[in-house]
This record gives sequence, structure tokens and C-alpha cells, in this order.
Amino acid sequence: MGDKAIQADSTYVVRGVSPLGGESADLLIRDGAIAKVGKVSVPKGATVIDADGLVALPGLVDLHTHLREPGREDAETIETGSAAAAAGGFTAVLAMANTNPVTDTAEAAERVRDLGDKVGLVDVQPVGAVTKGLAGEELAELGLMARSRAGVRVFSDDGKCVHDARLMRRALEYVKAFGGVVSQHAQEPRLADGQACCHEGELSGRLGLPGWPGVAEEVIVARDVMLARHTASRVHIAHVSTAGSVDMIRWAKAQGIAVTAEVTPHHLLLTTDLLTGFDPVFKVNPPLRPAEDVEALRTALADGTIDAVATDHAPHARHDKEHAFAEAAFGMLGLEQALSVVTTVMVDSGLMAWPEVASAMSTRPAEIAGLTGQGRPLAEGEPANVVLLDPEATVTVNREQSQSLSRNNPWHGRELKGRIHSTFLRGRATYFDGEVLQ
Repeated sequence: MGDKAIQADSTYVVRGVSPLGGESADLLIRDGAIAKVGKVSVPKGATVIDADGLVALPGLVDLHTHLREPGREDAETIETGSAAAAAGGFTAVLAMANTNPVTDTAEAAERVRDLGDKVGLVDVQPVGAVTKGLAGEELAELGLMARSRAGVRVFSDDGKCVHDARLMRRALEYVKAFGGVVSQHAQEPRLADGQACCHEGELSGRLGLPGWPGVAEEVIVARDVMLARHTASRVHIAHVSTAGSVDMIRWAKAQGIAVTAEVTPHHLLLTTDLLTGFDPVFKVNPPLRPAEDVEALRTALADGTIDAVATDHAPHARHDKEHAFAEAAFGMLGLEQALSVVTTVMVDSGLMAWPEVASAMSTRPAEIAGLTGQGRPLAEGEPANVVLLDPEATVTVNREQSQSLSRNNPWHGRELKGRIHSTFLRGRATYFDGEVLQ
């Protein structure tokens, strides 16, 4: 960096960066926008950032974040979750509805949005519940949430499946009127109940853990893509975890059905073999799957069958996670290491180049969620939502250094490629060289 100290609000010249991994260029960031791309003369008073060797991507967008507020501020708050997001290169996150109280009314959605705006580190866009209280019995206030100041467009009972086919059909019909989308947690409860916690197979039997078969996901995916076709509405499949689901989504897209899908960083790298140590940090829903499923997920992300990487960032307080495996809470942290996992798994392997990463982690998520100011090109006149990454840096993850309140980090002690250098939200530095800038 130049000799001028970093300031959150400033004019910046990002010198010698590689936009989307392409040829070196300068970026002039001024008044919340990208003012120039190319050779830039430094304006008076500007902050100069030496970005030689860094890659610039549009700010990341997470379709699937649990911020826990209101109700479980001991695990995460909108402020701490936003800090973790900024440290991970995100400029927008979608906050899931399974809070306490549930985000199933316009008032609840507006409160989440307002709290996010007050923190100001990332755009916090609330996800509305599909059913009242996530009970799966009656539709929530979908239209009122959509018309509220929060402008809700994504609806999900995540953590629970909308397993009633008639109710799912009605939800798809309802959101179609205002361009919304239903994000489904695909888990048929009669095939994988709330106790199921390990991929069903030889390992689950040997460990004595309740099995969660892949077919419990796949039958819901199959049903919902057919309902999407019948209603001519949009369905999004959350945290896809099996090769069978990939096959179903690929077939549905070939038929012109309006289905999109996401995969988590942990399902791209971790396998069910990690459960042999009974470490509850690896308990997640859907569960970690065998290597053949992981390989299918990587291929599907690379070829565009899976549209987006979404973290399913699920912080938990120690007293909820530190139990015997079968009794521990489901979920793991994801925001701060997501881009590093994708760099390690997809870029270093040659499966994806940086433009494809930008699509999967910024452009497509923003399009799916209807966030018109996010996921934009790194071009003159566009909002300056930008993340700078050192793609060659190797980082050893230390969970104690997390911005999150929780410590259930599956990457602790693991070496990953790619270090976030800085994050900018509409021209304001929210994270710079290891520090969150409030």
C-alpha cells in the first residue's frame, strides 16, 4: 500500500490488480463506484493500494447465511456475522429465516434488514419463511414480505423441508406473481428424520449413527422440479449434496425448467470419512457425503449445472455443539473461508477460472436473489463492490481468529490457498489486510 493510512471512506487507486485474473490494470474507486479501469493517475488525497499479484472479483454474494439474530445472539449477531462476511470477501448475504421469532412477517423481515443496514458492513437481505413458524402447515405472509421495505424475494424454511407437496405448489404459485423464488431444503422426513446425521452406508452402520440416505434429498428435488414445471415458477435447491440430485437438476435444466441450485464449500471438499473421529464440528445437514458425490458436485459446479456456491454459514455456541456427535447441533461456519476453499478445490485444480468463480460466487447468486446492485461487472460506472484476493498465498486456518462469535470451524488447522486482502462495499473499505473496518 502507499504511505497514506487506509481509511474506510476514501478515494482509492488499486494499482496493478488483475480483474478476474486477466491483464493487470488500475482501478479508480470514487464516490461509491468504479470510476476508471486502466491506467489511472492518482487524484489528490487518494489512497493507493499496491495490488500487484492480486486478483479482483466482484463482491461475493451468499445465498445462504444464518445470522442467528434475533433469538440466538450467543451464537452470532448480525454485526458479528457481517464482520465474518466482510472478512470473507462478501458484500451481500441472505439471512435465513429460522430465527426466533421466525422471519415470517413483513415486520420481522424489515427488522433484519434495518439491523443489517445499521451495521453497514454488507448488504443483509432477509429470506422469508415459506410457512408460518416453519411449521409446514400454512403459508407465511409471502406477499406482505415481498411488498415490505425489506423487498423479500427468496423464501425458505431452511432447516426444515417443505414436505407437503400441495403447500409447496401453492408457495411456487404465489411467489411467481412478484418474481420470487422458493429455496428448498430437500429432505424427505420419512426417509431422513431429525435424528439422521451421517450419510447412510457402511460407515453409518459401523459407527452406529442414524443414516441420512441420499435418496431422501433426491426425491424432494425430483418432486420440486416437476412442481416448478407445472407452475412455471422458480425453485432453488439449497445445499445440493448428492450425485443423484445433480443428475435430476441437469435433466430439469435440459427441459427448460426454472431450477437453480447451490453447493456449499464443505460439500466440495470434505467427505463422510471425517466422521470416524466423532468430531461434532463435522455434523451438518445435509451430511458430508462420499468422495463420488463430492466429485459429482465439483463437476456440476464447473459445468454450470450447479449455479452458485453458498456457505450455509451456521454458527453455534459451544454448549450446543460440544456434545456427543448424535446430540450435537447441525452446522458449521463458512463465510470466512469460502473463497479460499473454492480457490483450493476448483481453481488450483483447473476446474474453474476466475470469471467462472465470479459467476458462481457473485453474479449468479445476485441474479437468483434479485439483488440488482450486486454481482455487477468490474467496469466503469458500476458499484464498487469489490474483493481483492491473493491467490498464491497459503493460509493455515485458526478458528480463534474468526470474526464470528462461534468456533465450529471445519477448516481449523487446514492449509488453504487464497487470502482475502480487502473488501469494498460501494467504495467503502469494510475489510483490509486482516482488519474489519467498522
